[in-house]
Order: sequence, then structure tokens, then C-alpha cells
Amino acid sequence: MSTEQTKHHIVVLEAIHCPIPDFDLPGPHTKSIHLWTTPSELNARVKDATIVITTTLRLSAETLSIENTPNLRLIVVLASGTDCVDKEAAKARGIPVCNCPSTNIDSVSEHAIGLYFATRRNLAQLTNAVTTVPEEGETEWKSKGSLHPRLRTADGNAPLLCSEETVGIIGYGALGQRIQTLAMALGMKVIIAERRGQSPRADRVSFEEALRRSTVLILCLPRTPETVNMISTEELRMMPCQAVLINVARGGIVDEDALVRALRESQIFGAGMDVYANEPVGRGGSPLLEADGLNLVLSPHLAWFAERTLGNLQAGVKATVEGWCNGEMINRVA
Repeated sequence: MSTEQTKHHIVVLEAIHCPIPDFDLPGPHTKSIHLWTTPSELNARVKDATIVITTTLRLSAETLSIENTPNLRLIVVLASGTDCVDKEAAKARGIPVCNCPSTNIDSVSEHAIGLYFATRRNLAQLTNAVTTVPEEGETEWKSKGSLHPRLRTADGNAPLLCSEETVGIIGYGALGQRIQTLAMALGMKVIIAERRGQSPRADRVSFEEALRRSTVLILCLPRTPETVNMISTEELRMMPCQAVLINVARGGIVDEDALVRALRESQIFGAGMDVYANEPVGRGGSPLLEADGLNLVLSPHLAWFAERTLGNLQAGVKATVEGWCNGEMINRVA
């Protein structure tokens, strides 16, 4: 851990997400705060850092090599998820990796419920159908008289009500538990999926049963090598045709190509996605952005964003950095 005699250079790579607080450290320190950092700028910016604060920018084994970061002693992720850091590389050098846990539970859980409603009611397509006017002719609503077919699932049925939904939650940490509370308050039935490949405990159902029974499947688990493409072609085929898939966890857990195929083939009714395999994403960066005409509600990884979350993140990073510099390790994940 740090000592009072150490002079620290704190490098913040992505201050665009959250204002960086002042740090009250026992010894001298300097700060380099960058609003945004591109991959080409990364190595130069972290070269002299003793403490790096990142949010989503990838810190690879190459970046964390002693040649590129000879003075690095602490990594703090200004978020709860830490998949952006090669933790094995950090561990090999004895560099602690800390995060800011449970800072965004309320905002992300509410956003998940918002994505559910928008997807169940197919709001993106309905907005386009009401507002888009062909060069010759009327809007789809005006020309067809009603747009209710856009709300029907492949079996021809109208939308389910909250009281008829079965919400399957994959990932039952603080976020999954908060989503359960909100879903139950709306009158939904909630089932909790056991980890894939494990026998379900008394209060859970198997991973496969959760897929088969859920009319709303919400992902709340971290991205790890074991969870990459966890929801792919086989899993989507197991889900009922009225199901909607909500991902407020991490990109890469859902196979994006498989999801687009499942939507085109009406295997499920829709999907609400806040996260993507490669972020930030633009045209050509994800098949989800090319999937016009499907029931897809997309938001740009902002489920976390709320005034309370910003305050929580500032308090979390301040406590973590100051604690470590005073000999107290908190919020360590690796």
C-alpha cells in the first residue's frame, strides 16, 4: 500500500462520465484529468501514472506491462463493472484493482424497467410508424387505420400485462435484487436463474428453465470469459415467442448477430439493450444498429446516469483513493 512519502501522479482517463473530486492525500500529488482518451493516446497518458482512474477504456496486458506503466501502483474503475481491466496482468504485477460498487443500482434498475415497457409496447417502431411520411402517401397509421399488428407477437396475441409477465433474472446481486423488487411491485412474477451448469438451489430455477419460462428476461450479471455470448442462438430458441430480452449488464453477454436473427425470425418479440460488445458504437460497429424494422430499443450505455449515481461515484472513488493512500484497502476486486 501507499505511504505518506510517496508522491502520486493520478491520471483520469475518462472524466466525461463523472466530475472528478478533489483528493485529500497525506503526501504530495498531481492530477492529469482527461475528458476522453482514445486508444492511440492511452499509453502516453498512463506512462508516468502511479494511480489510474478509468471507466470503460480497456487496460490491456500490454498497457499494464512494466515497460508502459513502470510506476503504476493502483487502478480504480469509476464504475461497478471491471471487465475493462486485464486483472490477471494487474495481479501479476501486484497492482490492486478497485471499483465503485453499488453506485448505480437505483438508476440501472429503473432503466431496465423502462426498457421493458418500451419493448413490450414496441415504442420505437410505433414512433417511426406515426411520424415517418413516405415521399408519396400518408403515415402508416393514416393509411392502415390501426397499428395494432405491430404489438402482436408471432402467435398473433396482443401484449401481456404486467400481472401476466414472468420475469427471469440472470445475475442476482444487488442489481438483480433491486429489479426483483420493482418487478414484484408492478405485479410481475419473478424467477431467479441459477448459474449455468449448476443444480438450482431451493429459491432458484435452472438456467434453461428460466429461458423457457420467462416472458421478460433481464440480464444483470458481469461479463467474464464464462458469460461471453451466454445468450446466443440456442438460448434464444428456447425462449417463448412473446419474450422480451433486456440487457443492462455488459455488452458481449448477448450474441448480437444471433439476437438480430432471432428478432427477424420472430423467435422472441423484442429486445431492449443498453450495452454492446464494442463501445462506444456507431454504424458498422454492431449488427443491432443495422437492424432496421425490428422491435429493438437501444440506449447508449446510460442506464447508470442519474444525479444520485454521480454523487455515489464521486464518493466511491474519493474514499477508495484516499483510503489506499492512507494504508486502507477498500473496494478491491483483484
